[in-house]
Amino acid sequence: MKKIAILGQPNVGKSSLFNRFARRRIAITSDVAGTTRDVKKEFVDFDGQEAQILDTGGIDESSELFKKVGNKAIEAAEEADIVLYMVDGKALPDERDKRLFYRLQALGKPIALVVNKIDNDKEEERAWEFAEFGAENLFFVSVSHNRRVGSLTQWIKSHLEEPGELEALLQAGGEEEALENLLARFDDEGAPAEEEENLDEIRVAIIGRTNVGKSSLLNALLGEERAVVSEVAGTTIDPVDERMILEDKTVTFVDTAGLRRRGKIQGIERYALGRTRQMLERSDIALLVLDASAPLTDLDEKIAGLVDEYKLGCIIVLNKWDEAIGSYEEAVAEVRHRFKFLSWAPIITLSAKSKKRVHKVGELILRVFGNYTRRIPTRDLNEVIRQATIRHHIPSLKGKPVNILFASQYAIKPPKIALVSNRPKGLHFSYLRYLTNQLRTHFDLEGTPVVLVPKKRGERDRDADEGRDAHDSRGV
Repeated sequence: MKKIAILGQPNVGKSSLFNRFARRRIAITSDVAGTTRDVKKEFVDFDGQEAQILDTGGIDESSELFKKVGNKAIEAAEEADIVLYMVDGKALPDERDKRLFYRLQALGKPIALVVNKIDNDKEEERAWEFAEFGAENLFFVSVSHNRRVGSLTQWIKSHLEEPGELEALLQAGGEEEALENLLARFDDEGAPAEEEENLDEIRVAIIGRTNVGKSSLLNALLGEERAVVSEVAGTTIDPVDERMILEDKTVTFVDTAGLRRRGKIQGIERYALGRTRQMLERSDIALLVLDASAPLTDLDEKIAGLVDEYKLGCIIVLNKWDEAIGSYEEAVAEVRHRFKFLSWAPIITLSAKSKKRVHKVGELILRVFGNYTRRIPTRDLNEVIRQATIRHHIPSLKGKPVNILFASQYAIKPPKIALVSNRPKGLHFSYLRYLTNQLRTHFDLEGTPVVLVPKKRGERDRDADEGRDAHDSRGV
């Protein structure tokens, strides 16, 4: 799959073009120069041809932070197959743009000069001054008005052509094997075969308040500096996606923006909070990063509450352990006291800066994901529930007996279990918590929430689940 990098100086419209290609607002756009600071990535379908778009930070050397941002942009161009260099068409061509364009041109890759903010023909006539760049591929566009973006898209598509599916299969294994591979995609009646849920991909969100070391942890996990790290709180604004392989799994890490107290959230950081929530909706596991060198705060608890809200698997990371203010026993006790609702989450101490014990995180991710996607055999599940109800009888409802007739797991990510009962409303939250603890005693469910859904006989699992989401959350 080919990669397309969008580069340029700050505030020329790179993120707006990125969002236009993605057909949804992913990257944060703002009139504030330097809003994008890391390389944002997204897979985009160009009429059946998929490519990965890289939205880079503005290239600017006005500060040490933005020098790092610029370095990331150049690295993205070196990694990409196609380069789009954007300039502000309402300004005059400047020498810095020329130098950057020629530097990128020297990479020998397909490159287009995209002159943005050209809203009409009159502005386009004046913008022909940019022809002095000598660009073979020159496009005058207005991303905000979607003016002539289609011509740019067609040029991109011309460089995305890949071998046809049958041709690719033939190249991979010969005519007979190619035919078998194609036929395997259809059932006996010629309909597309149903695909099993993909358990080979894990999405991991790295969350925490500002300056606890989330980007440093991401860099340490990847073994290279992929996210911008700075002492400036709030450096990460857009969530940053990076992939790596762990055994037979593809792990996508999302370094989310650091969260602050509500009264301190201003401007583009409000958008960042919304982006963080969007990423959590699509994630499987959260690495909840805490600063071991400072006392825990109420904000840490609120951020941890997002894990419970989105029913994610969770690993609690005590970072900066080489600067810890207390003993291991004291730190764990404080975490368990503060985050009682995450009592099932494993805790790991490490130092992202020195990379001490960072390698253990990968092992934990695989173990937690295994539990997050665990399917408990129905017979074993019902036996544990039956023994639990014998040891501790279900309290009656208004003097009438409450029984669990049958238990069945109907979903994963996290494990969701329907409890078929004669009186579902009689299964109190405290009793569901007791049943969950019994399940955790008998099955390895470390790192994952477990959702128990009481329902009536004959009620579909989906209906019960929708009712739970709308009215009464019973995840424990």
